[in-house]
Amino acid sequence: MLTHPTHDRLLALGLTGIASALEEQRRSTAFDALSFEERLGLLVDREAAERDTRKLASRLKFAALRQDASANTSVIGIWTCAAHVALTAVSWRILPMAAGSPGTRTC
Repeated sequence: MLTHPTHDRLLALGLTGIASALEEQRRSTAFDALSFEERLGLLVDREAAERDTRKLASRLKFAALRQDASANTSVIGIWTCAAHVALTAVSWRILPMAAGSPGTRTC
């Protein structure tokens, strides 16, 4: 396999997570014992994680949160709110929350 063109092609497609994970897999012998599917799964997981990280960073930047002495409390509050929203979405109560109906918690 031609590694350099493949790496360049992954970057051109915007798959930077897969490109960096593939380089790590090439450099390490720890991945040799894994099957193709397992290695591919690790590459895809890495891409998904990097995309989630970029999304979170973009959202936090867009939110333009104030930074003060209680920065740690703000971060904890953000994660608590995110967990609440995720649980709400899973329990299919997202529409009442969006409508602001009484009895629903807003962040």
